[in-house]
Order: sequence, then C-alpha cells, then structure tokens
Amino acid sequence: MPNNLRKSTYFLVGIVLGLSLAIGHSVYALKDDQDIPFEELRAFTEVFSRIKSDYVESVDDKQLIEDAIRGMLSGLDPHSSFLNTSEFGDLKIGTTGQFGGLGIEVGMENGFVKVISPIDDTPAFRAGIQASDLIVKLDDKSVKGMTLNEAVKLMRGKPNTDIVLTVIREGEPKPLIFTITREIIRVKSVKNRMLEPGYGYVRITNFQSRTTTDLLKAISDLQKQNKLVGLVLDLRNNPGGVLNGAVGVSDAFIDDGLIVYTEGRIKDSSNRYLATPGDSLNGAPLIILINGGSASASEIVAGAMQDHKRAIIMGTKSFGKGSVQTIQELRNGSAVKLTTARYFTPDGRSIQARGIDPDIVLSTLSVAAKEGSQRKSFSEKDLDGRLSNPNGEEDTSSDARDEADKNDAETLAQTDFQLYEALNLLKGLHILNQRKSS
Repeated sequence: MPNNLRKSTYFLVGIVLGLSLAIGHSVYALKDDQDIPFEELRAFTEVFSRIKSDYVESVDDKQLIEDAIRGMLSGLDPHSSFLNTSEFGDLKIGTTGQFGGLGIEVGMENGFVKVISPIDDTPAFRAGIQASDLIVKLDDKSVKGMTLNEAVKLMRGKPNTDIVLTVIREGEPKPLIFTITREIIRVKSVKNRMLEPGYGYVRITNFQSRTTTDLLKAISDLQKQNKLVGLVLDLRNNPGGVLNGAVGVSDAFIDDGLIVYTEGRIKDSSNRYLATPGDSLNGAPLIILINGGSASASEIVAGAMQDHKRAIIMGTKSFGKGSVQTIQELRNGSAVKLTTARYFTPDGRSIQARGIDPDIVLSTLSVAAKEGSQRKSFSEKDLDGRLSNPNGEEDTSSDARDEADKNDAETLAQTDFQLYEALNLLKGLHILNQRKSS
C-alpha cells in the first residue's frame, strides 16, 4: 500500500507541476510578472498525501480534488463557485426559466444559507419564506459546513417530495419550521396588468434570456387595452439573472447612451452596453419599485434609469451586488462560475456593497410593520469575503431595510402601500404633463 500511495502522490505531483508549467508558458506570454507558486503547490501535494495515508477513512481521489477546487473558488468571494456536471446542467436549465426545487434565491453567510429572495408563485413563496431568512437545517441535516452548491442540491429533488426547512428569522423568538413540497419551478419572469385605465403594471420576477421579449409583449398588450400614460415596473425581490436581460429591459425605455459598463482584469471582461433608438412608452412616466431583495440585474436597470433620469425609483435600498459572474465550461463538462468584473452605472457608480438608493423611500405596510417588529435585512455588504466597492462608497449605515410586502402581482393597489403610492405619483405626473402641454 505505501508503494501504491507513493506512486499516486508522485503522479499527482507530476500532474500539478505539469499543468503549472503548461499554464505558466501561456501566462508568461501574456504577463511578465506571473510566477508559478511551486512551494504552495508542493504544500498542496503534501496535504493530499497526508489525507490519503492518515485520514481515518479512505477518501476518493476525485472527490478530494473537487473539494479542493471548490475551496479555492469559494475563498475568492461569495459568488464564485465550482459546478460539477450535474450542477452545471441545473444552472443551464435555470436560466431558461424551468427547474425543479423550492423556488428561492440563496447565498451563504457565516456558514449558513441565507435567503436573498423567494421567487413569486413557487412553493417557498407560498410557504412564507422571506428575504433575509437564515436556513440552518435541511430536514435533519445542519447546513453548517456545507457549500452553497451542496445545500442547493439538497433543496432540489423530485416533484411532490417534501423537505423540512428550519429557519431563523430576525424578531422571532425561536426557529421556524417549514415543510415544503418540491415541484417543477416554471418561472414566468414577466407579469402584467392594468391598475387603472391608462396606468399599467409590469412585474419582472427575475431576468432570463426571454425577459426583454416578454416585457415588450407585456407593454404592447397593455397598450392595446388602453393607451398607457404611465407604468410601474416592479423589481422588488428580483434577485437578478442574465446580464443581457437587464440591458434589454433598460434599452426598452432609453433612446440612446450608456446603459451599464463592466471593468475587469482581462480585456473580455471590460464591456460597454449602449442603448438603441426607441422608447416602448414613448416618453410616458415610469416608476420603478425596488427593495432589499432587488439585486444584480435589477440594480443595473434601476441604476441606468436613475442616471438617465428616465424613471423615479421608489421603495427601499437594494441589495448591493455589483459584480459579474462568468460561467466557464471545463473540458470534462463541469464549469467554474468566476467573478470576472464589476459593473458600473452610466454615471460611473459602483453598486457593489452599496446598493441603489431610491429617489423616494417608502416603507411597507407588512404585518411585521403593523406589529412594530423590526427585522434586519440582508445585503451584499453583509456577505463574508465579498468584493470591495472600488469607489469607496460602501453602505455603512446600520438602518434596517424594510422588506417589500410579499403579495403577488395580482394584489390590488390599495393593499400594497408601495404600489399604491407609485400609482398616485404616476397620476400626479400625468396631470403635470397635461398642464404643461395645454
């Protein structure tokens, strides 16, 4: 056995050093200051050898290497990760708007799973899971020590099977228990309705590859019902999604100019996204609702609209995720999700760990607010290992963000305080525009 172990170790050392040299040749051609960390690689192989020889149980080589890769990526920031072939397949399915599971966007905080936002009309949403909830157990398994991918894998499963979530919620004296039945999650990213004649409402639950097309169709359908004199675009509890979806949605309301730009270390990660001629509302007033569950792509849209002075942003401060993740497929069918850039609004603002401040701050009339309870919200700035804000504008306030009412897009305006106020403002802007033109 020692001889076999020695051969295995030498083989691994050869692979690591061989890869290092191969990578080194290509890197040296690009960057003169790139060094190969031979001592660190030697330490890695030594640890591998110790685990193989001394660990209390036999460990599979493939699993050890995969875990090492996961650790390397998770140590970078909360959004970089390794995806094995199964996880990569799930991700590709998710971006098309259909996948199996509970319907929540999650992140990691202090070793536990933190809910960024529940997705509308999903089992988690209907069960009462809320943004900022801390998931500490999945069935009888503690999530402490799990990777995010491992936790997500447990939450996903066959339709019509149950999972028990143990949740800690700010303001609650003891953990909450939720038994949720999994189902196929078919996320319709765009919903629309007419609030009153001439005043439309569009909700985007997340950004998918078809979101821009669905948005334009929704606006067209509303225009057929009654000529729009104002629109409310609801991005509350929208955790983000595809970058091109955010660019397309912004372009739907901006005639020209910069929508968003990204900056990274390599050329391919630095891009500028420009608007094309045409405004789907023909200049009619636009109000965008955001809250602490509005993240990433939602913040791109809100930031672009704010900088172009095309919309009034209402609600509460957004999540503050201002980084771009690139999915890079590996030769064996797995992939790495790597943070490759930060994005900036047209005026050069970084949202990272800062968020979007609404033009008009509106709290909600949720049950918790009526009872006078205060629940601290969760945002990008609270994540361990998160990227810094390059502009030095991180949110250092301790004020709790009010979370949006969890009623869905069919809720009447008078039962949703923020939507009710947005509608009133639209009416006021329409009256003002009429007076100016008369």
